[in-house]
Amino acid sequence: MNTSKYIEFKKQRELGEILSDTFGFVRNEFKPFFGTLLKIVGPYLLAMLLSMGFYMYTIGDVFNFSTVNYGDSFSPIIMLLAVGAFLLSSLATYVLTQGTVLHYIKSYIEHSGVTDYEEIKKGVYRSFWPLIGLGILVGLSVVIGAVFCLVPGIYLAVPLSVSFAILVFLKKDTMESYQYSFTLIKDNWWITFATLLVVYIIIAIASFAFNLPASIYTWMKMGVFSGEMDMENMDIFSDPVYLFLNILSSLVKYLMNIIFLVTTSLIFFNLNEKKNFTGTYERIENLGKSE
Repeated sequence: MNTSKYIEFKKQRELGEILSDTFGFVRNEFKPFFGTLLKIVGPYLLAMLLSMGFYMYTIGDVFNFSTVNYGDSFSPIIMLLAVGAFLLSSLATYVLTQGTVLHYIKSYIEHSGVTDYEEIKKGVYRSFWPLIGLGILVGLSVVIGAVFCLVPGIYLAVPLSVSFAILVFLKKDTMESYQYSFTLIKDNWWITFATLLVVYIIIAIASFAFNLPASIYTWMKMGVFSGEMDMENMDIFSDPVYLFLNILSSLVKYLMNIIFLVTTSLIFFNLNEKKNFTGTYERIENLGKSE
């Protein structure tokens, strides 16, 4: 282990330290980290991007007003298949990504900076369904809270953002992870909210920057800049350049999501350390052993 590059997860951090250690971890572990993600999630990510392209191309038939017999080329069955393939591949991709990031960090901590690929892979597939169950529970809670009033949705989203880390790092089941997230974040809601907000803004700006070329290309094709709307160019969804730019934008958003997952892991360990002092006790114990 190269101690000069090792990131200690089990310690308390301020907002600035969480952000710097997030990017420091990604930078130091870039090759093995993304190599592991590519091996485990790569096929599913490729399926998601391809199904996204197929879905957008299919959508193009709906907006293609230039055809003589509009609607003849549109097939509801093909549309359902495209939507189904995109949703299923997206679900598998993001759940496996979440599991891979969390189990990679877990292996990184347990082996002091050295990771075990087979251990990570087994952990990811073992926690696949619990993560899906927790994701559904978290999603429903946040959506219901947002429907009644935006504030409850935001309030619930903050503690529940660390529930996935609780499931993996503390080995709790779905309901225990859900419930314990509120216990863990008690008295630290505002600083956690501020950290998540800063990270979200950074990710949103980066995503917007990469999505801008696709937006500009769309406006150009539709004649927005010239002031003359061309109905024949409304079928932009079938334009290969447009499809490529949007798939590239989705890939960037996926990579930004990985950074967000690393941040929530650091937030979890920060909260856990403030409440339980787990890392402090371990360092004291190891110090005694080394002496």
